[in-house]
Amino acid sequence: MPTTNPKTYEPAAPASVAFLGLGVMGGPMAGHLAQAGHQVTVYNRTASKAAQWVAEFQTFPSAKGTHAHAATPALAVASADVVFSCVGNDDDLRAVTIGPDGAFQTMKPGAVFVDHTTASASVARELHATAKAKGLHFIDAPVSGGQAGAQNGMLTVMCGGDAAAFEAAKPVAMAFSRAFTLLGDSGAGQLAKMVNQICIAGLVQGLSEAIAFGQKAGLDMNQVLDVIGKGAAQSWQLDNRGKTMVADKFDFGFAVDWMRKDLGLVLDEAKRNGARLPVTALVDQFYADVQALGGQRWDTSSLIKRLK
Repeated sequence: MPTTNPKTYEPAAPASVAFLGLGVMGGPMAGHLAQAGHQVTVYNRTASKAAQWVAEFQTFPSAKGTHAHAATPALAVASADVVFSCVGNDDDLRAVTIGPDGAFQTMKPGAVFVDHTTASASVARELHATAKAKGLHFIDAPVSGGQAGAQNGMLTVMCGGDAAAFEAAKPVAMAFSRAFTLLGDSGAGQLAKMVNQICIAGLVQGLSEAIAFGQKAGLDMNQVLDVIGKGAAQSWQLDNRGKTMVADKFDFGFAVDWMRKDLGLVLDEAKRNGARLPVTALVDQFYADVQALGGQRWDTSSLIKRLK
């Protein structure tokens, strides 16, 4: 849906773009591209969702042409200067890029593919090499900020790839970003997202233990969170999830299933690079416990459920 808190878009020349994948993240991200004045062609595996997106955002005109939806990734990207994707996993990403009807079959020479899927660093490097061989560009660009960040156009985007391709995509991508940063060569964006998820796993477990402890001690935890949130314990998780954890509310946000997928990528990469992640591995198992409680779609802050 169009954002309820309209964003002020940075000036950027109108571009013809494509967006592949219109889930809870991709739909709003594509919407911001339309609202910023770019001409957007969308593809979604469930075609009705793509048709619904076009009907919703057609009221935001572009000098480059009308918004449209296409039956395949290959058809969606044929005239695009920049292609964005946000799909489920490595296999989904390969399907929309190098599959029989994938984007790499029809993209214009020199066009840039920017992938916002949280995927492996190895698939990013693989697709970067494949794109380069075809005269295309590939940027791995996972995001942080969750569904709210996508809806408000305030995502933090961590990028890996070639500088020239990054610079070409950045003015367009700022439609849904608060920061769009190149962190290194191909794969660096995915590795940075893994760092992000390692931090979140530890923070949420610590916050869960702190709140459960305070409740057992008979404290007014909403008041305690207000106080400690002004000191060294302050974090985004405390500010945005602390009181909903106290209230036992988890029917929103970043799902446990998604976090386990992300932590699986982290732990696989750690096996390759030799990093020791004892806390992350433990929290991953705690999330398995939450799944066993029926919390597959609960927010990641539901870790506290194990302690009650």
